Amino acid sequence: MSFTPDLDRRTLLRRAAAAGLLAVPAAGLLGACAGSEPSTSDDTSSGQKSADNPFGLKDDSAVKVVIFNGGLGDAWAKADQAIFTAKHPGVTVNMSSTQKIKTEEQPKMATQPSDLVMNSGADMMDISTLVNEGAIEPLDDLLAAPAWDGGGTVAETLLPGTVGDGTFQGKYYVVNVAFTVWGNWYNGALFSREGWTPPTTFDEFFALAPKIKAKGIAPYVYDAVHGYYPRWALMATIWKSAGKQAVVDMDNLKENAWRAEGVLPALEAWEKLVKDKLLLPGKLDHTQSQQAWLDGKAAFIQVGTWLKNEMSATIPPGFEMKLSDYWGLGATDKAPKDVFAGSGEGFVVPSKAPNKAAAKEFLRAVLSKSGAAQFAELTKSLASTKGSGDNVQDSALASANELMKNAGSDLISVKLWDFYADLDKESQNLTQELMAGRLTAAQFVDKMQAAADKVAKDSSITKQTRNA
Repeated sequence: MSFTPDLDRRTLLRRAAAAGLLAVPAAGLLGACAGSEPSTSDDTSSGQKSADNPFGLKDDSAVKVVIFNGGLGDAWAKADQAIFTAKHPGVTVNMSSTQKIKTEEQPKMATQPSDLVMNSGADMMDISTLVNEGAIEPLDDLLAAPAWDGGGTVAETLLPGTVGDGTFQGKYYVVNVAFTVWGNWYNGALFSREGWTPPTTFDEFFALAPKIKAKGIAPYVYDAVHGYYPRWALMATIWKSAGKQAVVDMDNLKENAWRAEGVLPALEAWEKLVKDKLLLPGKLDHTQSQQAWLDGKAAFIQVGTWLKNEMSATIPPGFEMKLSDYWGLGATDKAPKDVFAGSGEGFVVPSKAPNKAAAKEFLRAVLSKSGAAQFAELTKSLASTKGSGDNVQDSALASANELMKNAGSDLISVKLWDFYADLDKESQNLTQELMAGRLTAAQFVDKMQAAADKVAKDSSITKQTRNA
């Protein structure tokens, strides 16, 4: 894919794939230590604690930091290192970058691990295994610590959903530093030139579509190869139309959840888009569809905020990338302002890390205002710290930042593809069929409900619960 380009590899894809692609051998990550609690041994590198040194970092210590060097690069991490070193010049930071996180770091977890590991990319370690086997530290004390720049706690500086995304079994384990926003992208320069107003509802889109077609441009293009791409858009419309509880019920396999009020009309909007021949012809994958959009062959494409970084080499001069929210149905929507967004690119601190104090202090620097601002500037992606994109002069990032500022009280998220591999696969297949015009919205609902019922009745499948 190049998922977010790895945002690097789109957060949702990585989560959905983790259970299958990243399975750990039956012997367990820590061998004989499997099922053990996180290490409670004293950190030999801890010193005197204070308000400005909440974890008691020793000046003469060293910290080993491993960065995932994917689509986001590692320049932002080097900037964080400079921020950290300015406050703690006596601490030696040994930073390295790799794409082979699981291959290189997992074997060390039971013996002498690195102090801080960015667990990301296709070769990431399975989080549920790390948590269940006590291989990583709970970081609730980091959330409660003073923010690097002052003005409250670290937790209070984070964007909505970030803490929840990193919480497992009631404890905070994963510090996600990037924040992805999904929606419909358009060329602001083209729209200004033609006098077009970006639609906010499907009705507005359908009214604009003939004007777009009159210019020889397809109204819409999407990745027709990977089913999870258009599924993001379908589920966002369902959430907006039917409301959060409808999606929570789907995740929880509630009886007839797919028949809730508002679900079918949401899917019918996409069915109409296909039937009205508003799609660019051809079975294009993610980068091909994105390039077609950049080439002016289509007016809209749906994807996340990794888009600019992923396509940076082929963006035409004068092309003004802007992100607008997914379209709803209008007055009947139950959650019209909720935005599809979430955090990713997560750091973990191994339980047997020799310098946990330094690892946590480094994370404070990463989550600082200055660190987040440099992250946004260097990656053209939002950081999980509030306000990271406020001062970045970039149309793509600015539009995503504005979208988040005006977002509703809940962020759109779907768990069923994380919870159940069979539903993940079926929902992708059915989405492709709907978008190809081989399935009606009503048939989509019937088939998804049947698939959900099958999983619900299968006692061999461990059931997951999503709270409201």
